[in-house]
Amino acid sequence: MPWLPEAHPPAPAAPGALEALAATQAWMRERPDGLDLGRCPVRDVLDHIGDKWTTLILLTLAPAPLRFGALQRAVPDISKRMLAQTLRSLERDGLLTRHVFPTKPPSVEYRLSALGQSVMVPLSQLLQWAETNHGSIRSARERFDGAAVGRPAEAMAPAAMG
Repeated sequence: MPWLPEAHPPAPAAPGALEALAATQAWMRERPDGLDLGRCPVRDVLDHIGDKWTTLILLTLAPAPLRFGALQRAVPDISKRMLAQTLRSLERDGLLTRHVFPTKPPSVEYRLSALGQSVMVPLSQLLQWAETNHGSIRSARERFDGAAVGRPAEAMAPAAMG
């Protein structure tokens, strides 16, 4: 792929990584008009799943359904407005369902849909990977930032893709 850097020798691959890379490259070659990032299904899904609050809400709802107030208490620092907006978005995407109970006042409960439950498998793998590698990533950032001191600004800019 022309946008992949060639300057450094590849690091040893994690188990299954080469197979995953080959599958990804095959998927990209199958696109008849190339990779249209504006219509890319992976980008569309990951933009939402990678949102600041979505993952926390999905994780909070994974064990059991919750009402709005319980969700707000369980997700630190989220405003009522942002929680409502994120819940609507997750419902729109089919990742959760909203159940209204005919009580006075009406009570509303949110729970993961079957689709929402299915995303928990890859999401939990990503979370485990992040937890395992967070220290290495922080160390790499520190090394990079330390090496950047005194480096000209143009040397810091990403290489042109193409």
